[in-house]
Amino acid sequence: MEFSNLQSLYRQVIMDHYKNPRNKGIDKNNTEYHTVHLKNPTCGDDVTVAVKISNGVVEDIRHEGIGCSICCSSASVMSETLIEKSVEEANILTNNFYEIVKGEAPNEDLDMGDAISYAGVASFPARIKCATIPWKAFETAVLEINSQK
Repeated sequence: MEFSNLQSLYRQVIMDHYKNPRNKGIDKNNTEYHTVHLKNPTCGDDVTVAVKISNGVVEDIRHEGIGCSICCSSASVMSETLIEKSVEEANILTNNFYEIVKGEAPNEDLDMGDAISYAGVASFPARIKCATIPWKAFETAVLEINSQK
């Protein structure tokens, strides 16, 4: 596929997740979820991610927040990418996503789904934090859950 067509496709995927976010909305009364709130004060991205892990598997991820299209769509993509994965696999996918947005060669053996659409973020270093903040919230939630055991 031609590079400009690929960029256009990636933009469409990002805008679809921004306008029609998956797994959005957090029930603050549900204690089965571990919630992490992160904010990027330099750009205003503000995201909350709620993670439910059961028997070492990411059973559910919910999110809400405000911010740019890259941040909000990335939260939607992150939830779709990581739900139903083992915690170990979710961590591997998260690290692969970080490589993608930094412009590094991703592990082609991993199914990144729509997350591959963020490869173009590497061309805009100031936006890397926008793309990664929901994934950092997920990563923090897993660390906090594991530290409570």
